[in-house]
Amino acid sequence: MNEYITRIADNALEVSQILRQTSTQKKNAVLAELARLLNENRTDLKAENARDIAYAREIGLEASLIDRLNLTDKTIDSMAQATLAIAAFPDPVGEVVEGHTLKSGVRLTKERTPLGVVALIYESRPNVTIDVGALCLKSGNAAILRGGKEAIHSNVMLTKLFQDALKSQGLPAEAVQLIEQTDRSLIVDLVKCTRQIDLVVPRGGEALIKFVTENSLIPVVKHDKGVCNIYVEKDAAFEMARDIVVNAKAQRPGVCNSAECLLIHKQWPHTADLLRALQAKGITLHSDQQGISDFKSLGIQIEAFLNDLGFGHEYLSLNMGVRLVGDIDGAVRHILAYGSKHSEAIITENYALAQQFIDALDSAAVFVNCSTRFNDGGEFGLGAEVGIATGKLHVRGPMGLRDLTTTRYIGRGAGEIRT
Repeated sequence: MNEYITRIADNALEVSQILRQTSTQKKNAVLAELARLLNENRTDLKAENARDIAYAREIGLEASLIDRLNLTDKTIDSMAQATLAIAAFPDPVGEVVEGHTLKSGVRLTKERTPLGVVALIYESRPNVTIDVGALCLKSGNAAILRGGKEAIHSNVMLTKLFQDALKSQGLPAEAVQLIEQTDRSLIVDLVKCTRQIDLVVPRGGEALIKFVTENSLIPVVKHDKGVCNIYVEKDAAFEMARDIVVNAKAQRPGVCNSAECLLIHKQWPHTADLLRALQAKGITLHSDQQGISDFKSLGIQIEAFLNDLGFGHEYLSLNMGVRLVGDIDGAVRHILAYGSKHSEAIITENYALAQQFIDALDSAAVFVNCSTRFNDGGEFGLGAEVGIATGKLHVRGPMGLRDLTTTRYIGRGAGEIRT
Protein backbone atom coordinates (compact mmCIF):
# COMPACT_ATOMS: atom_id res chain seq x y z
CA MET A 1 0.00 0.00 0.00
CA ASN A 2 1.32 3.44 -0.96
CA GLU A 3 2.46 5.39 2.12
CA TYR A 4 1.08 8.71 0.77
CA ILE A 5 -2.40 7.27 0.25
CA THR A 6 -2.36 5.45 3.59
CA ARG A 7 -1.53 8.70 5.40
CA ILE A 8 -4.40 10.54 3.72
CA ALA A 9 -6.84 7.72 4.47
CA ASP A 10 -5.71 7.49 8.11
CA ASN A 11 -6.10 11.26 8.53
CA ALA A 12 -9.62 11.10 7.11
CA LEU A 13 -10.62 8.28 9.44
CA GLU A 14 -9.31 10.16 12.48
CA VAL A 15 -11.04 13.40 11.48
CA SER A 16 -14.34 11.64 10.74
CA GLN A 17 -14.68 10.99 14.48
CA ILE A 18 -14.54 14.74 15.08
CA LEU A 19 -16.92 15.62 12.27
CA ARG A 20 -19.65 13.25 13.39
CA GLN A 21 -19.78 15.24 16.67
CA THR A 22 -19.44 18.72 15.16
CA SER A 23 -22.37 21.06 15.70
CA THR A 24 -24.57 22.27 12.87
CA GLN A 25 -23.72 25.85 13.80
CA LYS A 26 -19.99 25.27 13.33
CA LYS A 27 -20.43 23.42 10.03
CA ASN A 28 -22.60 26.22 8.70
CA ALA A 29 -20.05 28.82 9.81
CA VAL A 30 -17.37 27.00 7.78
CA LEU A 31 -19.58 27.05 4.70
CA ALA A 32 -20.33 30.75 5.10
CA GLU A 33 -16.62 31.50 5.39
CA LEU A 34 -15.91 29.34 2.35
CA ALA A 35 -18.43 31.30 0.28
CA ARG A 36 -16.70 34.52 1.35
CA LEU A 37 -13.26 33.17 0.44
CA LEU A 38 -14.44 32.03 -2.98
CA ASN A 39 -15.70 35.50 -3.79
CA GLU A 40 -12.65 37.22 -2.33
CA ASN A 41 -10.16 35.05 -4.24
CA ARG A 42 -11.85 34.77 -7.62
CA THR A 43 -9.06 36.56 -9.52
CA ASP A 44 -6.42 34.15 -8.26
CA LEU A 45 -8.77 31.23 -8.83
CA LYS A 46 -9.28 32.17 -12.45
CA ALA A 47 -5.52 32.56 -12.90
CA GLU A 48 -4.86 29.04 -11.59
CA ASN A 49 -7.69 27.74 -13.71
CA ALA A 50 -6.18 29.37 -16.79
CA ARG A 51 -3.04 27.26 -16.23
CA ASP A 52 -5.20 24.12 -16.27
CA ILE A 53 -7.06 25.17 -19.40
CA ALA A 54 -3.79 25.90 -21.19
CA TYR A 55 -2.53 22.43 -20.30
CA ALA A 56 -5.83 20.83 -21.34
CA ARG A 57 -5.59 22.46 -24.76
CA GLU A 58 -1.94 21.45 -25.05
CA ILE A 59 -2.78 17.77 -24.55
CA GLY A 60 -5.78 17.96 -26.88
CA LEU A 61 -8.53 17.51 -24.31
CA GLU A 62 -12.00 17.39 -25.86
CA ALA A 63 -13.89 20.68 -26.02
CA SER A 64 -16.66 19.29 -23.81
CA LEU A 65 -14.16 18.50 -21.05
CA ILE A 66 -12.55 21.94 -21.34
CA ASP A 67 -16.03 23.43 -20.93
CA ARG A 68 -16.43 21.48 -17.69
CA LEU A 69 -12.98 22.58 -16.56
CA ASN A 70 -13.54 26.31 -17.02
CA LEU A 71 -14.00 28.41 -13.86
CA THR A 72 -15.85 31.54 -14.95
CA ASP A 73 -17.31 34.23 -12.72
CA LYS A 74 -20.65 32.47 -13.15
CA THR A 75 -19.15 29.17 -12.00
CA ILE A 76 -17.52 30.76 -8.96
CA ASP A 77 -20.79 32.51 -8.10
CA SER A 78 -22.54 29.16 -8.41
CA MET A 79 -20.06 27.46 -6.07
CA ALA A 80 -20.42 30.18 -3.46
CA GLN A 81 -24.21 30.08 -3.71
CA ALA A 82 -24.19 26.29 -3.41
CA THR A 83 -22.22 26.41 -0.15
CA LEU A 84 -24.70 28.88 1.31
CA ALA A 85 -27.64 26.78 0.09
CA ILE A 86 -26.16 23.69 1.75
CA ALA A 87 -25.65 25.67 4.95
CA ALA A 88 -29.34 26.65 4.87
CA PHE A 89 -30.55 23.04 4.65
CA PRO A 90 -31.53 21.16 7.80
CA ASP A 91 -28.68 19.06 9.14
CA PRO A 92 -29.47 15.42 8.30
CA VAL A 93 -27.27 14.06 11.11
CA GLY A 94 -29.47 12.90 13.98
CA GLU A 95 -32.70 13.20 12.00
CA VAL A 96 -35.25 10.70 13.32
CA VAL A 97 -36.58 8.69 10.39
CA GLU A 98 -39.05 6.67 12.41
CA GLY A 99 -39.59 5.46 15.96
CA HIS A 100 -41.82 3.44 18.25
CA THR A 101 -41.89 1.82 21.68
CA LEU A 102 -41.16 -1.90 21.84
CA LYS A 103 -43.21 -4.33 23.93
CA SER A 104 -40.36 -4.30 26.41
CA GLY A 105 -40.77 -0.58 26.95
CA VAL A 106 -37.56 0.34 25.12
CA ARG A 107 -38.03 3.42 22.94
CA LEU A 108 -36.52 2.66 19.54
CA THR A 109 -35.67 5.28 16.92
CA LYS A 110 -34.08 5.01 13.50
CA GLU A 111 -31.78 8.00 13.00
CA ARG A 112 -29.50 9.35 10.28
CA THR A 113 -25.75 9.17 10.87
CA PRO A 114 -22.70 10.04 8.73
CA LEU A 115 -21.22 7.42 6.45
CA GLY A 116 -17.75 8.28 7.80
CA VAL A 117 -15.17 8.74 5.01
CA VAL A 118 -16.16 9.35 1.39
CA ALA A 119 -13.66 9.20 -1.48
CA LEU A 120 -14.60 10.90 -4.73
CA ILE A 121 -12.67 10.29 -7.96
CA TYR A 122 -13.59 12.74 -10.71
CA GLU A 123 -12.44 14.39 -13.92
CA SER A 124 -12.26 17.96 -15.24
CA ARG A 125 -14.84 19.63 -12.99
CA PRO A 126 -13.08 21.73 -10.31
CA ASN A 127 -16.45 22.91 -8.95
CA VAL A 128 -16.94 19.33 -7.70
CA THR A 129 -14.17 20.00 -5.18
CA ILE A 130 -16.34 22.60 -3.47
CA ASP A 131 -19.72 20.94 -3.99
CA VAL A 132 -18.69 17.55 -2.64
CA GLY A 133 -16.55 18.97 0.13
CA ALA A 134 -19.48 21.09 1.31
CA LEU A 135 -21.95 18.22 1.14
CA CYS A 136 -19.59 15.92 3.02
CA LEU A 137 -18.91 18.49 5.73
CA LYS A 138 -22.59 19.27 6.32
CA SER A 139 -23.41 15.55 6.51
CA GLY A 140 -20.56 14.93 8.97
CA ASN A 141 -18.23 13.03 6.63
CA ALA A 142 -14.53 13.40 5.90
CA ALA A 143 -13.83 13.81 2.17
CA ILE A 144 -10.93 12.49 0.12
CA LEU A 145 -10.89 14.08 -3.32
CA ARG A 146 -8.97 12.88 -6.34
CA GLY A 147 -9.45 15.13 -9.37
CA GLY A 148 -7.81 14.75 -12.76
CA LYS A 149 -4.35 16.10 -13.60
CA GLU A 150 -5.99 18.50 -16.07
CA ALA A 151 -7.54 20.40 -13.11
CA ILE A 152 -4.77 20.10 -10.53
CA HIS A 153 -3.97 23.82 -10.12
CA SER A 154 -7.65 24.74 -9.71
CA ASN A 155 -8.29 21.89 -7.29
CA VAL A 156 -5.23 22.66 -5.15
CA MET A 157 -6.34 26.26 -4.65
CA LEU A 158 -9.99 25.37 -4.03
CA THR A 159 -8.95 22.80 -1.43
CA LYS A 160 -6.69 25.34 0.27
CA LEU A 161 -9.59 27.81 0.52
CA PHE A 162 -11.79 25.06 1.97
CA GLN A 163 -9.12 24.14 4.51
CA ASP A 164 -8.69 27.80 5.48
CA ALA A 165 -12.44 27.98 6.13
CA LEU A 166 -12.26 24.82 8.27
CA LYS A 167 -9.37 26.17 10.33
CA SER A 168 -11.20 29.46 10.88
CA GLN A 169 -13.73 27.52 12.97
CA GLY A 170 -11.20 25.32 14.75
CA LEU A 171 -11.86 22.23 12.62
CA PRO A 172 -9.01 20.13 11.20
CA ALA A 173 -7.95 20.88 7.63
CA GLU A 174 -7.90 17.13 6.96
CA ALA A 175 -11.71 17.13 6.86
CA VAL A 176 -11.30 17.85 3.13
CA GLN A 177 -8.15 16.41 1.54
CA LEU A 178 -7.01 16.45 -2.07
CA ILE A 179 -4.75 13.79 -3.53
CA GLU A 180 -2.27 16.08 -5.24
CA GLN A 181 -0.18 13.33 -6.81
CA THR A 182 -1.82 12.64 -10.18
CA ASP A 183 -0.40 9.17 -10.87
CA ARG A 184 -3.45 7.09 -11.79
CA SER A 185 -2.00 3.98 -10.14
CA LEU A 186 -2.64 5.63 -6.76
CA ILE A 187 -6.36 5.15 -7.35
CA VAL A 188 -5.84 1.39 -7.02
CA ASP A 189 -4.36 1.88 -3.55
CA LEU A 190 -7.07 4.36 -2.58
CA VAL A 191 -9.97 2.04 -3.41
CA LYS A 192 -8.44 -0.75 -1.32
CA CYS A 193 -8.41 1.27 1.94
CA THR A 194 -11.27 -0.76 3.36
CA ARG A 195 -10.42 0.03 6.99
CA GLN A 196 -10.60 3.79 6.53
CA ILE A 197 -12.96 4.56 3.64
CA ASP A 198 -16.69 3.78 3.67
CA LEU A 199 -17.78 4.76 0.16
CA VAL A 200 -16.10 5.41 -3.20
CA VAL A 201 -17.83 7.57 -5.80
CA PRO A 202 -16.35 7.68 -9.32
CA ARG A 203 -17.63 10.54 -11.46
CA GLY A 204 -16.36 10.84 -14.99
CA GLY A 205 -15.99 9.02 -18.26
CA GLU A 206 -16.78 5.40 -18.97
CA ALA A 207 -13.13 4.34 -18.71
CA LEU A 208 -12.77 5.87 -15.22
CA ILE A 209 -15.98 4.25 -13.96
CA LYS A 210 -14.87 0.86 -15.28
CA PHE A 211 -11.38 1.21 -13.78
CA VAL A 212 -12.67 2.11 -10.31
CA THR A 213 -15.41 -0.53 -10.31
CA GLU A 214 -13.00 -3.30 -11.30
CA ASN A 215 -10.39 -2.37 -8.69
CA SER A 216 -12.38 -1.25 -5.65
CA LEU A 217 -12.78 -3.37 -2.53
CA ILE A 218 -14.98 -0.61 -1.08
CA PRO A 219 -18.69 -0.15 -1.95
CA VAL A 220 -19.04 2.02 -5.08
CA VAL A 221 -21.84 4.37 -6.13
CA LYS A 222 -21.37 4.84 -9.87
CA HIS A 223 -22.09 8.14 -11.59
CA ASP A 224 -21.97 6.63 -15.04
CA LYS A 225 -22.38 7.96 -18.55
CA GLY A 226 -25.55 9.76 -19.61
CA VAL A 227 -26.99 8.33 -22.80
CA CYS A 228 -30.21 10.35 -22.45
CA ASN A 229 -33.07 9.85 -24.90
CA ILE A 230 -36.06 12.00 -25.93
CA TYR A 231 -39.11 10.48 -27.61
CA VAL A 232 -41.49 12.69 -29.62
CA GLU A 233 -44.98 11.17 -29.92
CA LYS A 234 -47.14 11.70 -33.01
CA ASP A 235 -49.43 14.14 -31.14
CA ALA A 236 -46.63 16.39 -29.80
CA ALA A 237 -46.93 20.15 -30.34
CA PHE A 238 -44.15 21.30 -32.64
CA GLU A 239 -43.07 24.40 -30.70
CA MET A 240 -42.85 22.49 -27.43
CA ALA A 241 -40.92 19.64 -29.01
CA ARG A 242 -38.50 22.01 -30.75
CA ASP A 243 -37.79 24.05 -27.63
CA ILE A 244 -37.30 21.00 -25.40
CA VAL A 245 -35.08 19.05 -27.79
CA VAL A 246 -32.91 22.04 -28.69
CA ASN A 247 -32.48 22.88 -25.01
CA ALA A 248 -31.71 19.30 -24.02
CA LYS A 249 -29.00 18.97 -26.67
CA ALA A 250 -27.59 22.43 -27.32
CA GLN A 251 -27.88 24.43 -24.10
CA ARG A 252 -24.81 22.68 -22.67
CA PRO A 253 -23.88 19.62 -24.70
CA GLY A 254 -20.86 18.59 -22.61
CA VAL A 255 -22.80 17.45 -19.53
CA CYS A 256 -24.26 14.07 -18.63
CA ASN A 257 -27.91 15.18 -18.69
CA SER A 258 -27.80 16.50 -22.25
CA ALA A 259 -29.80 14.46 -24.77
CA GLU A 260 -27.77 12.08 -26.94
CA CYS A 261 -30.53 10.46 -28.99
CA LEU A 262 -33.82 11.69 -30.46
CA LEU A 263 -36.59 9.20 -31.22
CA ILE A 264 -39.49 10.43 -33.35
CA HIS A 265 -42.80 8.73 -34.13
CA LYS A 266 -42.81 8.08 -37.87
CA GLN A 267 -46.28 9.67 -38.21
CA TRP A 268 -45.33 12.94 -36.50
CA PRO A 269 -45.81 15.60 -39.20
CA HIS A 270 -43.04 18.00 -38.09
CA THR A 271 -39.95 15.77 -38.21
CA ALA A 272 -38.15 17.69 -40.96
CA ASP A 273 -38.74 21.05 -39.28
CA LEU A 274 -37.41 19.77 -35.95
CA LEU A 275 -34.27 18.30 -37.49
CA ARG A 276 -33.61 21.52 -39.41
CA ALA A 277 -33.96 23.46 -36.16
CA LEU A 278 -31.31 21.22 -34.58
CA GLN A 279 -28.98 21.59 -37.55
CA ALA A 280 -29.42 25.36 -37.41
CA LYS A 281 -27.92 25.18 -33.90
CA GLY A 282 -24.83 23.46 -35.30
CA ILE A 283 -25.86 19.96 -34.29
CA THR A 284 -24.69 17.11 -36.51
CA LEU A 285 -27.27 14.32 -36.68
CA HIS A 286 -26.30 10.66 -36.98
CA SER A 287 -28.19 7.45 -37.65
CA ASP A 288 -27.84 3.91 -39.01
CA GLN A 289 -28.38 3.07 -42.69
CA GLN A 290 -32.13 2.69 -42.20
CA GLY A 291 -32.32 6.08 -40.53
CA ILE A 292 -30.23 7.77 -43.20
CA SER A 293 -32.63 6.39 -45.82
CA ASP A 294 -35.74 7.38 -43.83
CA PHE A 295 -34.61 10.96 -43.34
CA LYS A 296 -33.31 11.36 -46.88
CA SER A 297 -36.90 10.86 -48.07
CA LEU A 298 -37.79 13.89 -45.92
CA GLY A 299 -35.04 15.97 -47.49
CA ILE A 300 -32.80 15.86 -44.42
CA GLN A 301 -29.11 14.94 -44.64
CA ILE A 302 -28.08 12.59 -41.82
CA GLU A 303 -24.52 11.46 -41.23
CA ALA A 304 -23.38 7.91 -40.54
CA PHE A 305 -22.23 7.23 -36.99
CA LEU A 306 -18.73 8.41 -36.19
CA ASN A 307 -16.37 5.41 -36.10
CA ASP A 308 -19.39 3.08 -35.91
CA LEU A 309 -20.17 4.37 -32.41
CA GLY A 310 -23.88 3.61 -32.68
CA PHE A 311 -26.93 4.75 -30.72
CA GLY A 312 -25.51 3.98 -27.28
CA HIS A 313 -22.71 6.53 -27.46
CA GLU A 314 -22.39 9.52 -25.14
CA TYR A 315 -21.13 12.29 -27.43
CA LEU A 316 -20.94 15.19 -24.95
CA SER A 317 -20.75 17.45 -27.99
CA LEU A 318 -22.91 18.90 -30.75
CA ASN A 319 -23.55 15.43 -32.20
CA MET A 320 -26.77 13.49 -31.73
CA GLY A 321 -28.30 10.21 -32.77
CA VAL A 322 -31.75 10.28 -34.39
CA ARG A 323 -34.20 7.54 -35.32
CA LEU A 324 -37.82 7.04 -36.43
CA VAL A 325 -39.89 4.54 -34.46
CA GLY A 326 -43.31 3.06 -35.13
CA ASP A 327 -44.84 3.68 -31.71
CA ILE A 328 -44.10 4.15 -28.03
CA ASP A 329 -43.18 0.47 -27.65
CA GLY A 330 -40.49 0.94 -30.30
CA ALA A 331 -39.14 3.93 -28.39
CA VAL A 332 -39.06 1.95 -25.15
CA ARG A 333 -37.29 -0.99 -26.80
CA HIS A 334 -34.66 1.37 -28.20
CA ILE A 335 -34.05 3.00 -24.80
CA LEU A 336 -33.80 -0.35 -23.03
CA ALA A 337 -31.29 -1.53 -25.63
CA TYR A 338 -29.10 1.59 -25.88
CA GLY A 339 -29.75 3.85 -22.89
CA SER A 340 -27.68 4.11 -19.71
CA LYS A 341 -30.61 4.46 -17.25
CA HIS A 342 -29.77 8.13 -16.67
CA SER A 343 -32.54 10.40 -18.03
CA GLU A 344 -35.32 9.93 -20.57
CA ALA A 345 -38.10 12.24 -21.76
CA ILE A 346 -41.34 11.96 -23.69
CA ILE A 347 -43.14 14.80 -25.46
CA THR A 348 -46.84 14.09 -25.82
CA GLU A 349 -50.33 15.44 -25.17
CA ASN A 350 -51.56 11.96 -24.20
CA TYR A 351 -51.52 11.37 -20.44
CA ALA A 352 -51.97 7.62 -20.76
CA LEU A 353 -49.00 7.32 -23.12
CA ALA A 354 -46.88 9.47 -20.82
CA GLN A 355 -47.69 7.17 -17.91
CA GLN A 356 -46.96 4.11 -20.04
CA PHE A 357 -43.54 5.59 -20.86
CA ILE A 358 -42.85 6.23 -17.17
CA ASP A 359 -43.92 2.75 -16.11
CA ALA A 360 -41.98 0.95 -18.83
CA LEU A 361 -38.59 2.50 -18.11
CA ASP A 362 -36.16 1.90 -15.27
CA SER A 363 -34.06 5.05 -15.56
CA ALA A 364 -32.99 7.27 -12.67
CA ALA A 365 -35.18 10.11 -13.99
CA VAL A 366 -38.06 10.21 -16.48
CA PHE A 367 -39.49 13.51 -17.70
CA VAL A 368 -42.75 14.37 -19.43
CA ASN A 369 -42.83 17.47 -21.64
CA CYS A 370 -39.64 18.97 -20.26
CA SER A 371 -35.90 18.83 -20.84
CA THR A 372 -33.55 16.12 -19.57
CA ARG A 373 -31.31 18.98 -18.43
CA PHE A 374 -33.43 19.21 -15.28
CA ASN A 375 -31.83 16.05 -13.85
CA ASP A 376 -29.47 18.04 -11.67
CA GLY A 377 -28.98 18.50 -7.94
CA GLY A 378 -29.29 22.28 -8.09
CA GLU A 379 -32.42 22.13 -10.25
CA PHE A 380 -33.94 19.54 -7.89
CA GLY A 381 -33.43 21.87 -4.95
CA LEU A 382 -30.57 19.91 -3.38
CA GLY A 383 -28.16 22.86 -3.39
CA ALA A 384 -25.47 20.77 -5.07
CA GLU A 385 -24.80 17.13 -5.83
CA VAL A 386 -22.05 14.57 -5.51
CA GLY A 387 -23.11 13.46 -8.99
CA ILE A 388 -26.00 11.69 -10.69
CA ALA A 389 -26.08 8.04 -9.68
CA THR A 390 -27.19 5.59 -12.35
CA GLY A 391 -27.10 2.48 -10.17
CA LYS A 392 -29.75 1.37 -7.69
CA LEU A 393 -27.90 1.08 -4.36
CA HIS A 394 -28.13 3.09 -2.21
CA VAL A 395 -29.11 6.17 -4.20
CA ARG A 396 -30.38 6.99 -7.71
CA GLY A 397 -30.34 10.29 -9.53
CA PRO A 398 -28.75 13.43 -8.01
CA MET A 399 -26.85 12.42 -4.87
CA GLY A 400 -27.43 15.09 -2.26
CA LEU A 401 -26.99 15.77 1.43
CA ARG A 402 -29.14 12.99 2.88
CA ASP A 403 -27.63 10.46 0.50
CA LEU A 404 -24.31 10.92 2.31
CA THR A 405 -25.81 9.50 5.48
CA THR A 406 -26.83 6.04 6.54
CA THR A 407 -29.17 5.05 9.37
CA ARG A 408 -28.77 3.33 12.70
CA TYR A 409 -31.09 2.30 15.53
CA ILE A 410 -30.99 3.93 18.95
CA GLY A 411 -32.69 2.17 21.83
CA ARG A 412 -33.46 4.16 25.00
CA GLY A 413 -34.59 2.30 28.05
CA ALA A 414 -35.00 2.44 31.80
CA GLY A 415 -33.42 -0.81 32.90
CA GLU A 416 -35.29 -3.20 30.57
CA ILE A 417 -33.72 -6.63 29.96
CA ARG A 418 -34.60 -9.33 27.46
CA THR A 419 -36.26 -12.43 28.87
